[in-house]
Amino acid sequence: MQLTSTSVALTAQPTYDQPSLDVAVDRLLGPMLAGSNLRTARVLLKPNLITATNGRLACTDGRCIVAAAQWLIDQGARPAVGDSPSFGSARSVLAAIGALPALEQLGTPVIEFRRKTETLLPCGVKAALAAEAMECDVLLNIPKVKAHSQMRLTLAVKNYFGCLSGFHKPWWHMAHGGANGRFAALLVDLLAVLPPGGSLVDGVVAMHVDGPIHGEPYPLGLLAAGVNPVAVDAALLRILGVDPQLCPLWRAAHGAGLAGVDAEALQFPLTTPAELAVADFLVPEQLGPVRFNPFRFVKNSIKRTWLRVVGA
Repeated sequence: MQLTSTSVALTAQPTYDQPSLDVAVDRLLGPMLAGSNLRTARVLLKPNLITATNGRLACTDGRCIVAAAQWLIDQGARPAVGDSPSFGSARSVLAAIGALPALEQLGTPVIEFRRKTETLLPCGVKAALAAEAMECDVLLNIPKVKAHSQMRLTLAVKNYFGCLSGFHKPWWHMAHGGANGRFAALLVDLLAVLPPGGSLVDGVVAMHVDGPIHGEPYPLGLLAAGVNPVAVDAALLRILGVDPQLCPLWRAAHGAGLAGVDAEALQFPLTTPAELAVADFLVPEQLGPVRFNPFRFVKNSIKRTWLRVVGA
């Protein structure tokens, strides 16, 4: 992954309506992926498909996923959509948010993250990453702008957590989420081993007040893109008026010395954050523990397995 870029493309996009959404996606993805040889490339679209519950708001909007897939097909690429939802299968969540019929019409496969590959992170921790995410030529991250009860906000960096294979996501909460844990630092460390690509962030209708599932809709009206997710997040924090120091993932990226953490040093080839800034986007004041309660961990693991079987 390219972690030295300080360029972030921002554009106003008030609705998911066509044809304006396709125009905006082309405006962002064209320059961002200009250095990639997309013809016949295997491109994995990694949206946020957390769960079908409140999926129309909690997940990346299906129209953004379909628009990105169509754009890639037009470039001669071979896109597929993949994720490992917290509950259910990727296919069942895509069906619940209304994206599956359009993806099937495009001939875009849906991949369940069931194969894993052990990958050593720079810090020395082994990560059981989805083999499908590691084997693609281009990884296109498509997160949703959301408030989050544990991370304050989840943007581009956090969505890569979904590249961990299945059960290993809740296990990381258990193993690395304690008071002295390094959960946020490990999420930032993941960026160093993932394939090249970029992030296309769905901020047309965001989630605020709470999250990542049961928040409230917020008409943010924008899309953002960049090859460096740290820079993308820094730009969005500026737009949302959220102090970066309050966000564990920003602090972890800053501690790692990654480029892009300083919003003042970013370049904006299209719209600037000041032109899109809002003053009433709400995030949780107090953060909940990252480490799951052991009873909840066991209960949700059983539920997760059952939903994956019935939703496959």
